[in-house]
Amino acid sequence: MIIDVGHTAESYGAMSARRVPEFEYNLKLARRIEERLKTDGFIEAAVMITEGKARPSLMSRVARANKKGADLFLSIHHDSVPDIYADRWEFEGKKSQFNDLFGGYSVFVSHHNPRYGESLRFARSLGNQMAEQGLIFARQYDLWFMGKYQHPLLDSDAGVYRYDELIVLKNTTMPAALLESGSIINRDEELVMASDEHRNKVASAVSSAVLDYCATRGPAPLLVAKPSSPVAKPAARVAHSKPKGGKAASKLAQSQRSASHRR
Repeated sequence: MIIDVGHTAESYGAMSARRVPEFEYNLKLARRIEERLKTDGFIEAAVMITEGKARPSLMSRVARANKKGADLFLSIHHDSVPDIYADRWEFEGKKSQFNDLFGGYSVFVSHHNPRYGESLRFARSLGNQMAEQGLIFARQYDLWFMGKYQHPLLDSDAGVYRYDELIVLKNTTMPAALLESGSIINRDEELVMASDEHRNKVASAVSSAVLDYCATRGPAPLLVAKPSSPVAKPAARVAHSKPKGGKAASKLAQSQRSASHRR
């Protein structure tokens, strides 16, 4: 399983209410998830860290994930809000932004993923396990005021949304989901996100979801190679054998052809 650390040190994603880059939160949570998965027997689980600017890093992480050929892909993120909904405040003498109205986790899948059904099944299991940990999902993403950030809600119990055009979800060849662990622009929730208790809850939820997925999944679909274009071969020469039976047979064949022409 690949645990993708959302964003990069250079393109760090959102900035928290206390001016901590999202990438730092993503990395710490991904490491905790990796530890829990390996403790629970998933020894091949691995954190994937990507460098560089935003757009190139997206293509790079997809290519690396597909090359590894993992069974699952989970991208780890922390949430914010559109700038229009951000309020201003000062933290430790520096200007920052916050929004205390929105909070909660959310799980995203893409219908364009070649294994969408399995992606959705894993996402639902993950959302349900997050709820089992007492966590509440973010309910704003299917509401009209989210504008271009609005997404269809697929499961109102698990907090699973559909985000078709997200590159790391639609271009990966294995089942894939993206987890927004919670809001770091919400001042109270940011403190929760930074706690070991919360990271342990999320890590436990992920591990339980992976275990459930592995217990119920069927065999992976076969990847059938496309046949190569056939190489044109020279037409074979057909040998016309003479009728057997000597001169009599030869004359009989000639008379049959003459009769045929007269018809």
